[in-house]
Amino acid sequence: MNSNSKFLNIDFVSACSEKKLYPEDIGYEIAICGRSNSGKSSIINALANSKKLAKTSNTPGRTQSINFFRINQNDDHKLVDLPGYGYAKASKSMKRDWGVKITDYMKSRDALMGVILIMDIRHPFQEADYNFLEWCQSFNLPIQLLLNKADKLSRNKSINILRDSAKELSDFSLLDDPQIFSAKTFDGVDDLVRKIKTWMAS
Repeated sequence: MNSNSKFLNIDFVSACSEKKLYPEDIGYEIAICGRSNSGKSSIINALANSKKLAKTSNTPGRTQSINFFRINQNDDHKLVDLPGYGYAKASKSMKRDWGVKITDYMKSRDALMGVILIMDIRHPFQEADYNFLEWCQSFNLPIQLLLNKADKLSRNKSINILRDSAKELSDFSLLDDPQIFSAKTFDGVDDLVRKIKTWMAS
C-alpha cells in the first residue's frame, strides 16, 4: 500500500446475497458494520475520497447484501460492508435474514482481520450496539469504534462523548480507543486509514 496517501484507492468487487457468492477467502479483510443509517457507506466513500463509490441512502436498512471492496488494487486486501443492524421498523424475517448473513460471514472468513464498528455520535451505545459488541468479542477480533457524524455536534461536545465512550467501553478488551469521525468533513480519515493499514500489515 502507498503509505503516503491520505486516502485509500477502493474499488467495488461484488454484492453477495449468500455465502457461496463470496470472493475467495484469501489475504486480509476488514468488516465495516453498525446500526442502520449510521453512515457506513458514507465512511467508505470518505476513505476513498469519492461521493459515489458506495451507495448512500437516508432510508435505514438499504444495505441488505454483503458488499466487498478491493483496497489499493490488491485482491488480497478488502473492505467488507455488512448489512446494518437494529432497524426498528424491519420485519422479523428481515432482521433474521440480516443476522444469518452477518453470522455466516463472520464465521466463515479466515481472512477477517478486524471490525470497524460505526455509531452515530449523537446516539451511541444503544442496546443493539452492546449486543453486537459482545457478539464481536466472541470472534476474538480487534474492534475499532468510530463515532460518526461528529460534524453534527460542537467539537467540545464530541470530545466529551469520546472521553465518556472510552470509559463506557473499558470492559471490552479487544476494543481499541474510540475515534471521532465525520464522513462529511473528513475528520478522522487519516487515523482510520492508518488503522486499516496497520491491521493489514500484521
